[in-house]
Amino acid sequence: MKALFTRYRLLFFHLIFWTVLISYRLFDFTQYLSIQQALIFFGIPTALNMCISYVHYFFILPYIYGQKKVRRYFVLLTFTLIAFLYLRFLSDHLFVVHLVPEQAYYKSIHLARVLSVLWGYLSFTVLTVMIKLAVDWYELENKRKQLENEKLSAELKYLKSQINPHFLFNTLHNLNYLALSKDATASDVIIRLSNMMRYMIYDTNKEEVLIKEEIQYMKDYIELEKIRLNQSFTLTFEVGENVGDCKIAPLLLFTCLENAFKHGVSDKQKSWVTVRLRREEETFHYWVSNSKIAQPSTNEPSGFGLHNLRKRLTLHYPMSHELQVEETDNQYSIHLKITGIV
Repeated sequence: MKALFTRYRLLFFHLIFWTVLISYRLFDFTQYLSIQQALIFFGIPTALNMCISYVHYFFILPYIYGQKKVRRYFVLLTFTLIAFLYLRFLSDHLFVVHLVPEQAYYKSIHLARVLSVLWGYLSFTVLTVMIKLAVDWYELENKRKQLENEKLSAELKYLKSQINPHFLFNTLHNLNYLALSKDATASDVIIRLSNMMRYMIYDTNKEEVLIKEEIQYMKDYIELEKIRLNQSFTLTFEVGENVGDCKIAPLLLFTCLENAFKHGVSDKQKSWVTVRLRREEETFHYWVSNSKIAQPSTNEPSGFGLHNLRKRLTLHYPMSHELQVEETDNQYSIHLKITGIV
């Protein structure tokens, strides 16, 4: 269907071009000649120009445009020009000479006349080729954008698949910890984990989710961490007005929060996490700060979550986001700003 639409569009461009040209030239010629004379003086050359343009367009141009056979292209073009030169001179001899018998221009073949006819043929041939090139460029650009969108979609799905196992590892580790300690809050943990799994399975496949849904997911995660860490950290969680009804790509906000708990909270050290969300007109701000704690040596790659966050932001908000990361001796801060969010 799309290819058929493109063909009709190309045909439309050609019809518009010839309609405008013929209408203007016919109007011009009929100011001084009868309609019959105008059709002979203008109609025959125009018909030949159209014929050679489309002979070249359909039968000669493909040799160089698709097959890259340059020699064959120029040989065929030369023979075609010679054949149409003969047709033009023959038509002038049969029809035009009788209308203007006093004009010596049409009674002989000379260099100026040959160059004039060749110039007309080549001009119209180039114009029709330019239409084809313009339409082909438009189609190529559409295909390029389509492939780019498909690539972005595939990369987003890949990045989400990387996030899911990482998250499951952390939450199952928390649940295992509570089960081993026979904590009475294990039932509450299972319910919250169930809610989080429902969000992971159904909502993260969406292109965007409401921020309030992501916030609820984050709060469930925080409650799980509170139980595991025995409330041994200080939390500040502030949500501004008109934030929850905005939409955002799923798990973007959670990635920053998860990193904060992973690298900035411990039940053996004094630690804290601060989360703030605010909307200013169409600009969304998200701050996450956490204390820095001594990390035990591990073989797990560092910076995995932040690396994924940067890639997802680039893919989903290529020209409308800003991510600032600041690190001091005792704290780590992230400020995410997304413009145009609604």
